[in-house]
Amino acid sequence: MFVGRERELAGLQSALQVHRLVTVTGVGGVGKSRLVRQAVDLGLLGEPAEACWADLWQLRDDELLAALVADACDLSDHTPRMPVDVICNWIGDRELLLVLDSCEHLLSACRNLVRVLLEKCPRLRIVATSRELFHLEEEFVAVVQPLPSATDAAELFLRRATESGHVPEPGDLNQVTELCTYLDGLPLALELAAGALRQCSIEDLLQRPRHELSRDEDEIRPMGPRRHDVLRTALGWSHELCTPAERLLWARLSIFHGHFDETSAVALCSGGPLSAFDVSHALAGLLDKSVVSIRRGRLLLLDTVREYGYLWLGELGELEAMANRHAEYYLTQAQQADATWTSAEQTGWYRTIKEAHPDLCAALDHLIGHDVDAALELATLTGFYWTCCGHAHTAQLYLSRTLKACDSPGPVRQRAVWALGLTHLLQGNHATGTHLARQCLENARETADATALLRAAYLQAMSDLLQGHAQESLDLLEHALENASAHSTDTEEPEPQAVMMCRMLRLFALTGLGELKESLESAQALRSECVAMGEHWIRSYADYQMCVIALREHDNEGSLEYARSMLHAKQRIGDTFGIALGLDMLAAAFSANGDGHSAALASGAGQRLWDAVGHPQRGAPDVAPLREAGEDVARRLVGTGTYESYRSEAAHADPGEMLAWAAGGESPL
Repeated sequence: MFVGRERELAGLQSALQVHRLVTVTGVGGVGKSRLVRQAVDLGLLGEPAEACWADLWQLRDDELLAALVADACDLSDHTPRMPVDVICNWIGDRELLLVLDSCEHLLSACRNLVRVLLEKCPRLRIVATSRELFHLEEEFVAVVQPLPSATDAAELFLRRATESGHVPEPGDLNQVTELCTYLDGLPLALELAAGALRQCSIEDLLQRPRHELSRDEDEIRPMGPRRHDVLRTALGWSHELCTPAERLLWARLSIFHGHFDETSAVALCSGGPLSAFDVSHALAGLLDKSVVSIRRGRLLLLDTVREYGYLWLGELGELEAMANRHAEYYLTQAQQADATWTSAEQTGWYRTIKEAHPDLCAALDHLIGHDVDAALELATLTGFYWTCCGHAHTAQLYLSRTLKACDSPGPVRQRAVWALGLTHLLQGNHATGTHLARQCLENARETADATALLRAAYLQAMSDLLQGHAQESLDLLEHALENASAHSTDTEEPEPQAVMMCRMLRLFALTGLGELKESLESAQALRSECVAMGEHWIRSYADYQMCVIALREHDNEGSLEYARSMLHAKQRIGDTFGIALGLDMLAAAFSANGDGHSAALASGAGQRLWDAVGHPQRGAPDVAPLREAGEDVARRLVGTGTYESYRSEAAHADPGEMLAWAAGGESPL
């Protein structure tokens, strides 16, 4: 809810017209983030679509700062470059607004990143929210003051109180103003107080004592402690008015580092005096009291509220136990995702792992210090998902950390080395990726592990394909698949995921060798199995190969069908690299069907995503001629000038609208 702040909004708008770095500062709970969000949403700082918002409150490891900012810019980098270089290269001369929200706990890293971005990106503007300043020469400081008690603060309180089901009587208005003054007009304190009206009256709140729960490191840095005490008082009131179950749940919920839902809250926070029913009931109470917030349909604790709950978690002596449960919970989630990867649950797991990103990182950090074997397993299981969905740098970082920390031999370590090799190959670091692939092959042959051999063959075969060695790739894959078939009668069969991945890559090798009939038959069979299981990732690459074959065989209608089917699957799992590849295939298919206009649009939409991936257009080497031929045909169909104009329009259009068009909808242009 947003009330007032007209002067602050105008000031922020004016400041950003003159200064490239504006730091919005103020005490916790004063509404810094909300002010900036309102300014962005109203278009006061430029087109909302040109703003990238990085939520730093969920991050604790400053080594991941640039990766988080890259993710906020919708970058899905597949190169070995450092994330800060990726960001600078992508922004370049673009006119862009970057919002860094909640910088104070990563101040030094944020300062260094901001300095580099301002230097390398001349048209970039940055708005940061922070309780501390960067003290950079370019910095303009916008201090957010509390709301005026008699006007905006009272309006905010009354609106929130009404939402909570308490409509103050006309005679209460003087007390409302008094309460707003008592709480120094701090928006978060006012909202918490309004949520408390379900349990007590305004008069009761005014008679309650101030709360002081000491915490040496908790003082708000540049602003006076008086207002910090006010916020602590409001938090204390809310805490007092909670039931015992709500207090315990508040403390336990503070272990989450990002957004959560009721299912994860029940799974992680039940136990002891809290049954699953108690958690659900208490969660509803915390929502009513504005302790738990809702953002984009997900639940969260605002950072100040989370800090208060975390303090109580320590007072209760549950910090270590909850950190262990948190890590165990996310390890179990990753294990379940892996076990059901080739099922209809696949797309849901991709979404879950994307949403749980900060909590998975926190779980890994905890396990590295407490259980390195579990840390290695978690890094391995999440590494494949992360690599496929644009977090290759993060996957590589944690795989390297855990492999260094854990020297235990065995299948988990073998798979971790495989996952690390995959990150290097997909980033274009062929030397390191190939070295790790050969290491995996040696280990798999020594242990006679059929699943490990399949994975190792997949990695080495991918390296061979990317270097144009299709025959070597095919020989290796077929040997691994034959070996897996020979082991299928044993008590422990090779994992279906590894078998299907090798079958999928075999299609690429067959097509590369010109064995189109066998490749098409194999692709159709594999795709049918994937459809029956509800699997999308492997299916999408079967569609990709069928599109390539259709283009070569001049099956023009089929090429359009397969390209769109590939795009549908890639969108379901959020694979930016795959979507870019699918748009290239769609462009070639449009050209083959004589539609140069649509070919230009698909190519332009794809180029925007290739920029986000960080690579020029990629894929198996034999696909490049199809792209080039399709582009030549499209240029002849509509003329080079028209082609470039359409392509440029699509590259600058809304990506979501372009993807909806690519799926068969109406063109937004």
